[in-house]
Parts: sequence; structure tokens; C-alpha cells
Amino acid sequence: MTRLDAATAARFAAIALGHVRQGYPHKLDHVLLVDEDARPPRELHPIFFGSFDWHSCVHGWWTLLTVARLYPGSGETARIAALADDSFTLANVAVELAYLDRPQSGGFERPYGWAWLLMLHLEATRHPDRHWAEALDPLARAFAERLRRHLPVLTYPIRTGTHFNTAFALVLASEWARAFDPTLAELVGERAWHWFGGDRDCPAWEPSGDDFLSPALVEALCLMRTAPPERFGPWLRAFLPRLGEGEPATLFRPVTVSDRSDGKIAHLDGLNLSRAWCWRSLATAFEPAGRDEAERVADTHLAAALPHLCGDYAGEHWLATFALLALLA
Repeated sequence: MTRLDAATAARFAAIALGHVRQGYPHKLDHVLLVDEDARPPRELHPIFFGSFDWHSCVHGWWTLLTVARLYPGSGETARIAALADDSFTLANVAVELAYLDRPQSGGFERPYGWAWLLMLHLEATRHPDRHWAEALDPLARAFAERLRRHLPVLTYPIRTGTHFNTAFALVLASEWARAFDPTLAELVGERAWHWFGGDRDCPAWEPSGDDFLSPALVEALCLMRTAPPERFGPWLRAFLPRLGEGEPATLFRPVTVSDRSDGKIAHLDGLNLSRAWCWRSLATAFEPAGRDEAERVADTHLAAALPHLCGDYAGEHWLATFALLALLA
């Protein structure tokens, strides 16, 4: 089974270092109410202005901090620490927080960016010799509170294979909540079961043309992470009852990426990586033969995507994060 090594981690770090402070091109999630609201990304988001969009910058930083922790002797570690020291300041966080108080900002980066910010804060706490977690804590608490208010009023989960996917956000948010907010962790578990606990015999109508998440597999991973094992096992067998027969077949086959310069089509490289992450994570729920098959399928998906993490900015600004998720699963 393919694993993370120092050379691969250094490659991921080099990719992320190349974009977390690259200001342009940039896609803003920004509502203008008056002419004066038309401001450049660096003014609106002094920490997360790079990487084409806010959320990609957030998880680019997660990639960097994770690599720095796992491989402290890497040649990139000192540069990562210096950039993080310069970025994660109380003054910069105050500007990011103030943005959340703007009119029309309630849906800003919901839920994908919210969940990744929580993951970044969680990773920052694993660097106790640095001030990063303390600086980011108010921002993490603000997004956790938004999630707490949002989950009860979200009548229906969003099942698309893109940023709006509810299950993916809950997978990430639950990890942070278990460490810092038990009541939020409980709410995440309750809502996940409410939305997904009755699902049966998933047809896995995927992929769609710009998926970077598998709606089927990420839902299964969500319940694996949030439901008690005695609930999850029977649910998984009912949700994907023919996995042992290689069905739904689409989940076992890497997807084809026809144009990596097209930002939406390039999402499909991410689908191969996120499927690998899900398959590896879910493997522990299977019997030994099923576990071996899950790991084989994960490696097949990884092999299809790992050569394409850089070369075109459409994928380069974000794919390394999902490769890291998969290799750490």
C-alpha cells in the first residue's frame, strides 16, 4: 500500500508553498453592497488571500503545517514556520473575523471552508511551541458557532460531490469538535444520523462532471466517523450491500480527466484522491479480504492522480491536500 514518505511530503510542501501567497488569479466569495466593497483579496483576507480562493488557501496551510509536524527535518520546515509566524497574527485574524460580520457574509464559505478552517486550527494545536493555534482560535470558534446554528436549520443534506457536500464537512468538523467542543460533536453525530441513517442500497450515480468528492463514499465515511460502531456496521452493509461483488462498479474505477487546464474537469483528479482517502479509511470496517480489496482500489485511484498534482494551476492550488489526506488515512 502506498504510504507517505519524506520525499513525497517535501513535494507536497513545495507545491503548497508555491501558492498560499500567490495572490492572483483569485476567485472571491464576496458580496458587494456598495462600490467601496470592491477591494483586492489581500485587503479582505490578509491570511487567506492566496491559492486562487479562500478555502484552498486554508487547506494549503493545513498541508504545510501537517508536513512540518510529520517531517520536522525537512528542508521546507523553516520556511513554513517563518511564513506561518508572519501570517497567523492576532491583527490578521482580527481582519478575517471582521469579514464574517459584514452583511451578507452568513453563507461565506459554507460549509467547506468552515470545516477546513477547523482542521487548520486543530493541526495548529499540534505545534505547541508556536503561537499559531492561539491566534487562530477565535476564528475557529466563530466558524464552529456558525456550524452549530446552521445544522439544525438545514432541512436536507447536500449530496453533491463538490464544496457544498454536507457529509464531507461533517467528517472534518467532527474531528475538531471531538477535541474542542463535545456538544458540537454530539450535534454533528445526531444530524448525520438524521440525514443519512435511513439510506439504503446506494446506486452511486457518480461521477458527475465536476465532482471532487464521492457522494457515496464520503457519506459512508461520515457515518463511520460519527456513529457508534454497533450502528455503523449494519448501516454500511445495508447502504452498500454488494461491495463484495464489486458493485456499484463505478466506485471501483478511477475516473478519466480529459482536460487538466479546465478547473471543473480538473476536479476529477481530486475525486480519485478523495476516493482513495475514503477507501483507505473505510477498509478497517471490512473483513480481511474486503480490507485488502479496499486498499487495492485506493492504490489504483492514487496511481491515477498522484502524477498530476502540479503543472496547471487549475489543480495545483489544491490537489496536494487531498493527496495528503489519502496517504495519511
